[in-house]
Amino acid sequence: MQTTIKVVENNRLDRSFGSVGTSAGTFLVLVGIIMSCIYPSALVLILIGGFVGFTGTSVLVDYNAKKVKFSNNIFGIIPIGKWIQVDPSMKIGIKESNLTYRAYSRGNRALDINRKDFRLILFDSQTREIMPMKKFDSLEAAKAELEIMSEKLGLTIFIG
Repeated sequence: MQTTIKVVENNRLDRSFGSVGTSAGTFLVLVGIIMSCIYPSALVLILIGGFVGFTGTSVLVDYNAKKVKFSNNIFGIIPIGKWIQVDPSMKIGIKESNLTYRAYSRGNRALDINRKDFRLILFDSQTREIMPMKKFDSLEAAKAELEIMSEKLGLTIFIG
């Protein structure tokens, strides 16, 4: 009797409200915890802060069943998404990502935060993007993982 171990990899991608929203949400949670000792209505601050501060995205990859799931994690713990079966006609490749988060202060000054990374992207048979799979800080690390992930999922590598 052979038993297979279910291997599901969780690749965290981004926070939904950026780094400014994450820090503001965490601050709201802390203030809500302190204030709830005095005012029970401060529990609303904990809910709003928890949503803004901890909501993010991730990708679940099940190598045994060959399926992937893009997941929005509400409050950081409630995954919402749909599993997609990986078929051999799909491709996987690397794409450079440049994200800019902008926030404004009370004095109407803009604060721009730039994030540059490399992402493994799942493509369909017509090379249209389906979803990001994993992110990396360097191109070398992304290329190394591209080889491993394409072998595990049985996909061809897309260069373009």
